[in-house]
Amino acid sequence: MAINPGANLNDAALPQKQAAASNYIDFADATNAGWGQQYLPDLMEKEAEVFGNRTISGFLSQVGAEEAMSSDQVVWSEQGRLHLSYNATTHGSNETIEIGNDIDGNTAGANHGIRVNDAVLISSVGATIKAVVTAVSGVTVTIAAYDAVDLQTSIGASKAVIVLVYGSEYGKGQSYNTDTSTTSDTRTSNEPQFKTYTNKPIILKDYYEINGSDTSQIGWVEVSGEDGTGGYLWYVKAASETRMRFADYLEMSMLESISGTTGGTALDDFINGAGEAYGTQGLFDAIEKRGNITTGVTGVTPSIDLAEFDAILAEFDKQGAIEENMLFLDRNTSLAMDDMLASMNSYGSGGTSYGVFGNAEDMALNLGFAGFRRGSYDFYKTDFRYLNDRGTRGGLLDTVNAIRGLIIPAGTSTVYDGMMGRNMKRPFLHVRYRAGGMDDRRMKSWITGSVGAATTALDAMQMHLLSERCLVTQGANNFMIMK
Repeated sequence: MAINPGANLNDAALPQKQAAASNYIDFADATNAGWGQQYLPDLMEKEAEVFGNRTISGFLSQVGAEEAMSSDQVVWSEQGRLHLSYNATTHGSNETIEIGNDIDGNTAGANHGIRVNDAVLISSVGATIKAVVTAVSGVTVTIAAYDAVDLQTSIGASKAVIVLVYGSEYGKGQSYNTDTSTTSDTRTSNEPQFKTYTNKPIILKDYYEINGSDTSQIGWVEVSGEDGTGGYLWYVKAASETRMRFADYLEMSMLESISGTTGGTALDDFINGAGEAYGTQGLFDAIEKRGNITTGVTGVTPSIDLAEFDAILAEFDKQGAIEENMLFLDRNTSLAMDDMLASMNSYGSGGTSYGVFGNAEDMALNLGFAGFRRGSYDFYKTDFRYLNDRGTRGGLLDTVNAIRGLIIPAGTSTVYDGMMGRNMKRPFLHVRYRAGGMDDRRMKSWITGSVGAATTALDAMQMHLLSERCLVTQGANNFMIMK
């Protein structure tokens, strides 16, 4: 009688006491499912959270608000500038200039507000003269310099200039007209100008499904999620992460989205049908098109120093001059700003600054700064996880066009809302989501299938997520994107 032992039995003793692979259960062993070993493993059942908080949402909740809308688009208007300033070009044969756009690039042409008898300042590179307007004919404005200088001699022909109205001057008894021999009032008044902007919501969806049998399948790993979910059911973790990822998509889409260009492309047909609008304008695109961009100082990496901030302040002075601003920065820019601020301290290089106001020598040194004041502006600094995380923008390859940070104005703006029909005070940033009647599409989620409360005959659990929203960026001229 012969006994043939199985080839996979653990029947060979080791020559010495030591840890070996054969002493531990192999959970990946398809032959005996890991239970062919007689030794009980020390199982660390808790899943290790090695990435910390993986979600990036929260930025918009800090700087904006959410508000319902009941239409396919949101329309708002923003006030124009109070003073009259235009880009223009000098002529070559007489004392005339041709008005182009205003200083913000908006079309002016013959609709400019310069009138006869206006006192104007005409500025070009290296020369500035002051004059009075003697005639206006469409886009052509004729001037007479106060100090009798020749426009073509002092500035030159076909030169780009800025024309700023700073007042007016009339002679005794002179009326509002171009012909001093009459007393009729032929002068037109200047009407306030405003800008109208629009944006449309996009529909976002996500989905998770698991068959009914696996919803009762217990795992040996204890899972946990950032949203507080936990236990030994893997599908709970999967559903939880789908929901968290979708919440991040809601914010990321409000940052990254751009408006599509209709015109019979494949994307037209795929999204909404040929010729219909798709896409929406996110924050980055709104700032790049209607706001300000700083690329830092040449030769400084990362490009941040006091000279850059002085240039930023000068640009903000030209805009709304909002005193309080928030900085959302990537890690390199944040550290470079800390170094910049530390260098302003007289003890920043080669010295110490302890021993005053209880700052003991053995106290932990704080090398970070939460904010600072420069000129009449306050800046409050925080790290922007979306720009740092390798799984989001922190892992992109394009370093030339990388975003270093955002400068967002604090406070609210007063605008006329075309949908509401009245002036409203709102944060500069706010999300509009579709809601009306019985349907609120801010963040919808529902379960279908036969698991739990059965809704269909499908032997599965299906989780559906949906939102319809867009971002309203008011006063983008007060925003700055750092590249």
